[in-house]
Amino acid sequence: MGFAAKLSPEDLTEMEKMEGFVSARPEGILDLYTTHSVNFMGLNQNMGFWNDSNYGKGVIIGVIDTGIFPDHPSFSDDGMPPPPAKWKGMCQFNTTKCNNKIIGARYFHYTDNDPWDEDGHGTHTASTAAGRFVPGANIFGNANGTAVGVAPLAHVAIYKACSALGCFGSDVLAAMDMAIEDGVDVLSISFGFRFNDFYEDNIALGAFSAMEKGIFVSCAAGNSGPSSFSTSNDAPWILTVGASMIDRKIKATAVLGNNQKFDGESSSQPSDFPPTLLPLIYPGINTSDILAQYCHPTSLNNTNVMGKIVLCVAGITAGIDKGIAVKAAGGAAMIIMNPESWANTTLAEAHVLPVTHVTYADGLKIQGYINSTTTPTATIMFKGTIIGDNRAPVVAGFSSRGPSYASPRILKPDIIGPGVNILAAWPVSLENNTNTNSTFNMIAGTSMSCPHLSGVAALLKSVHPDWSPAAIKSAIMTTADVLNLGSKLIEDETYLPADVFATGAGHVNPSKANDPGLIYDIEPSDYIPYLCGLNYTNRQVTVIVQRKVNCSEITSILEGQLNYPSFAIQVRSNSGAQVYSRTVTNVGQANSTYRVDIDSPRGLDVKVEPTTLVFSEVKQQLSYQVTFTPFSRPSTIYTQGSLTWISENHIVRSPIAVGFSDLF
Repeated sequence: MGFAAKLSPEDLTEMEKMEGFVSARPEGILDLYTTHSVNFMGLNQNMGFWNDSNYGKGVIIGVIDTGIFPDHPSFSDDGMPPPPAKWKGMCQFNTTKCNNKIIGARYFHYTDNDPWDEDGHGTHTASTAAGRFVPGANIFGNANGTAVGVAPLAHVAIYKACSALGCFGSDVLAAMDMAIEDGVDVLSISFGFRFNDFYEDNIALGAFSAMEKGIFVSCAAGNSGPSSFSTSNDAPWILTVGASMIDRKIKATAVLGNNQKFDGESSSQPSDFPPTLLPLIYPGINTSDILAQYCHPTSLNNTNVMGKIVLCVAGITAGIDKGIAVKAAGGAAMIIMNPESWANTTLAEAHVLPVTHVTYADGLKIQGYINSTTTPTATIMFKGTIIGDNRAPVVAGFSSRGPSYASPRILKPDIIGPGVNILAAWPVSLENNTNTNSTFNMIAGTSMSCPHLSGVAALLKSVHPDWSPAAIKSAIMTTADVLNLGSKLIEDETYLPADVFATGAGHVNPSKANDPGLIYDIEPSDYIPYLCGLNYTNRQVTVIVQRKVNCSEITSILEGQLNYPSFAIQVRSNSGAQVYSRTVTNVGQANSTYRVDIDSPRGLDVKVEPTTLVFSEVKQQLSYQVTFTPFSRPSTIYTQGSLTWISENHIVRSPIAVGFSDLF
């Protein structure tokens, strides 16, 4: 039993003396990480896995976020059955807003009085996971089509624990506890803490309790890429989801006075913007004001932007806020350029004036043009929706990268999924800065990729109700796509092959996940030797598992010995051979034979025993051992490879990450 309270240091000292006291943690605020995408993942109406899964019918997805706008057509309950008999939730709207789609809605922060979404984030994530089919969806006439979530016949339960300012840890943990008690099947959480040990991470704590009850937990990896060690929500009982770009662009081209053209994106595509060249200005030329390059409102007070196109660097303030500032100062249009760390990820946002968002490299060329002439000019040509970028999926530049800080020998993120320029439901009457009444919005972040995977988990749960959370995770990971048109997945920064700390196991392929052949299962009790192996104290492990644990009475294991569907190996200066074991369960066909295929990382010899697994029946379990022996030290700190079991009908792939460093 947990609770939130304001305590002085003296109060805490007295409370620690009380019988039954387990732990106390200071309050923290978690950050919100901010539809063609379902088709991009291979889901098609009335056929294949989507049809076989009955679109997630009967599964309950709990969404912990900023609430929901219940009147949106994405949450219609036409044709929806009532919730399952196990459901214990309630509806805390002031008026009757729940139905057979939104089967529950609660709020947790003391400043709230209902679960209404005043931000938009929660409505967007809930509809991405489980929104109904809504024809005629678009944003300002762009990205036209039918909007739909990944599991459109799943029920949703809403837990408002966040606002536009963030999410208080105590509210989040209370929401997770209530969702478990209410009876959800999947939890979708698009925010998180960074750099926390699991016993101090409220999401990890709540997720462990959920996992013990058979509830699958999908969480955003975070938006702190491309920095290493930047993932959030990296407990092994959580599916940690990174973000990819899909093959749709809403193109807006910057045309300079020297006739150079640079393609960017914007969902605001005014048809009446003249092709006439306008003066072009870069406030960042004023080096005495560090905020000028970002078009901060206070900086624009000192710059004449009247009637001009203004070049602004992304960051510090939101892109939409930059547009508001430029428009207020009299600017005619805006070009947003990425900083170096954002590289090539461009956002198609809903702006208040004509805008295009271009890459870092193109932004530098535009700056170079401005510096080359005393009268720089430009215009913007709006070209609408373009589908067919064959580079996609591309790892988004902002998507957080591994290795995991809390447990480096568990490869994180686990998976990537669509998370850039995702069109989904938006509060209709929200008083927002874009002054639009559009019922849909297009935003980006691992916040958007997380509910895609929550929806995939719901589909799998519908078909395989007996699968554990670890089994569902394994199915998603071992069937992920690692190639696109025969080449390795690429990352946004350089368009070169992405490493496993960016992609995890690869890009989600829902249809393949439905029939993985083999799964790596983990029982809740298996995590206790793992936690003891992290050198956590008895008290710290007790905080996580919510029962008394004495690690001296348990045979602890190294992180890499957990029966995880991936491998993360550390090779130190004097490392010898390392041996790890795994157990796989046959969920494919009886009388199946699998043979191993090894792509050895550079500098490492990999041997597997046995090299063949023969299953005579379904649900049979077999084990194998992997020996990793270093024979040379490559020039790079990290190398990677894979271990794949191949049968006549299945390919079961586990990525291998190797760190040749005493720091990894």
